[in-house]
Amino acid sequence: MLRVKLSMVRIALMAGAAIAVAGCSTPNEDKTANWSPNRLYAEAKDEMNSGAYDKATLLLEKLEGRAAGTPLAQQAQLDKAYAHYRAAEPAQALSTIDRFLRLHPSSPAIDYALYLKGVVNFNDDLGMFSFLTRQDLSERDQKAAKESFEAFKELTTRFPESKYTPDARLRMTYIVNSLAQYEVHVARYYYQRGAYLAAVNRAQSAVADYRDVPALEEALYIMVKSYEALGMEKLHDDSLRVLKTNYPSSKFITRGFQRDGDPWWKVW
Repeated sequence: MLRVKLSMVRIALMAGAAIAVAGCSTPNEDKTANWSPNRLYAEAKDEMNSGAYDKATLLLEKLEGRAAGTPLAQQAQLDKAYAHYRAAEPAQALSTIDRFLRLHPSSPAIDYALYLKGVVNFNDDLGMFSFLTRQDLSERDQKAAKESFEAFKELTTRFPESKYTPDARLRMTYIVNSLAQYEVHVARYYYQRGAYLAAVNRAQSAVADYRDVPALEEALYIMVKSYEALGMEKLHDDSLRVLKTNYPSSKFITRGFQRDGDPWWKVW
């Protein structure tokens, strides 16, 4: 009799365990299943406003599918790109923007998409922790800066009246300054290591390719010092004359390569 009761207890325990396991394996219900597209969008915006970009992205992906072919789906795509950008996921943001541009070439939001593409690359080039290292844009790889410039250039060319165009133009100026400074940064690197001919070539590249940017003053000074180190007196004198003519109060002539506390580009 005792054995029969123990067997029944074992059976009951096994059945309970089986039910528990079955309960655990049931997929979570989608609480948004009966939500309207408008509610999905409103909830996604609330998540973005609270900084929960990962949650917002999931809701926007659902909205894209449920509102496919509507302006709301297009808006969801752009908001998703922005959420990725704010979540420090530039690759996902750019992929989403490129997909939007490919699928909706006549969308009235193309100007914003181009602007956002420029901003994502613009900030990605600066780097998240540059404020700790004080690393300037000119000391980083310039691929993202060039891609940012191209996006802003397309925006300002195609949509000169867009509300995003004035800021895009300011950023383009900053990027050009940065690209010129990058050339000078490399030239200075070569000069400080005694590679004077390489320093001259890089400085000359900056002088030839850019106009009216702050970096050209240092580029000319690097040419002056490099020609001096190489013993090329005529080229040294010519470079010095150009430097003094264009920058009569040049700080490089009196102070050399000594730099001020904050880099010239730190305006953002």
